[in-house]
Amino acid sequence: MDQACYKCGQRIEEGVPFCPHCSAPQIRVVITEPPAAAVLPDQAGAAVLPETQAPPAVALTLPWSAAFRPCALAAVVARLLMSLGLNPFVAMLSVGFLAVAFYRYRWRGSAIKPAAGARLGALSGLLWFAISSILETTAVLFLHEGPEFQKELVKRIDLAAAQTTDPQTLAVFHWFKTAGGFEFVMVACIICLLFAAIALGVVGGALGGALLGRDNRS
Repeated sequence: MDQACYKCGQRIEEGVPFCPHCSAPQIRVVITEPPAAAVLPDQAGAAVLPETQAPPAVALTLPWSAAFRPCALAAVVARLLMSLGLNPFVAMLSVGFLAVAFYRYRWRGSAIKPAAGARLGALSGLLWFAISSILETTAVLFLHEGPEFQKELVKRIDLAAAQTTDPQTLAVFHWFKTAGGFEFVMVACIICLLFAAIALGVVGGALGGALLGRDNRS
């Protein structure tokens, strides 16, 4: 059976690899489309892909919008306990544990792994630091506790300076008691407190996830 050359249009025999008139190749590749995957309805009537065509599972991340309220509540409770005499480091450690406990209470039946508990602890530690900073700043500005804090800091510097006789170290301690040194110490304390609050919150949250994070339905 003859067929037309796609290039010159001349009639040539079927199966000839090249056109005898223009030498154009006559090889054609036919690509067949794969059959469409069957879509099976589930019991509720919704379409379900077969196992081979199912989309890959996506790991769900911790919903921060749902985690903010338990973390904020944990930060407030830990700060209140610290105001009642709880050690600050214990308060920073407990804020992550409380965040996991409050999250589990709010979202009953949800399982929290230690890694997710650590993220809750980091957020609650950050909120605890923010609340503590606001309260301390308010006390310094409106309750005039700044001079008392500075006096206590100078007292601690003098105690530390009494432990050494090195002239360079004594010069540094003396600089700490100046206005610039006092500002430096304040900034350094704030930065250290921020990292300590997040780090201890992570530890407390991971511990809470390990102890409290199991699924109640299992």
